[in-house]
Amino acid sequence: MSLKARILSDLTAAMKNQDALRTSTLRMVKAALTNREIEKGGELTDEEIVKTLRSLIKQRQDAAEQYDRGNRPELAIKERAEIQIIESYLPQAATPEEIERAIAEAIAETGASSMRDMGKVMKAAQARLAGRNIDGRTVSEMVKAKLSQ
Repeated sequence: MSLKARILSDLTAAMKNQDALRTSTLRMVKAALTNREIEKGGELTDEEIVKTLRSLIKQRQDAAEQYDRGNRPELAIKERAEIQIIESYLPQAATPEEIERAIAEAIAETGASSMRDMGKVMKAAQARLAGRNIDGRTVSEMVKAKLSQ
């Protein structure tokens, strides 16, 4: 079953179960996927769907931070609940050990020795972690720590 089919199936189940949060979140995901398909002019691959889901998660994280700063904890909680629902459709997250290993291999492969090589290392590390759910900010911080030693 494709990722999109799974999302649509879960949307139907959420509506039947009258799960308001899950229903609204999956409707929002479905709308975002439909918009991306219209932009592209065709069906999305699972990889493109994952990219769209990551973008939705990033939007929710930013919104939650804004709500926290604006002293609106109830809205921040809702955004974080939506993040958890969306994350359930992403591939398994890479462990910190796997990220460390990928960064070490990327540094060895690129011959990086200073912060000037950070872009090369990031590109190589993310290529090694392709298909896994990774947070770019976490990888970036780990690369900075390694290169500044």
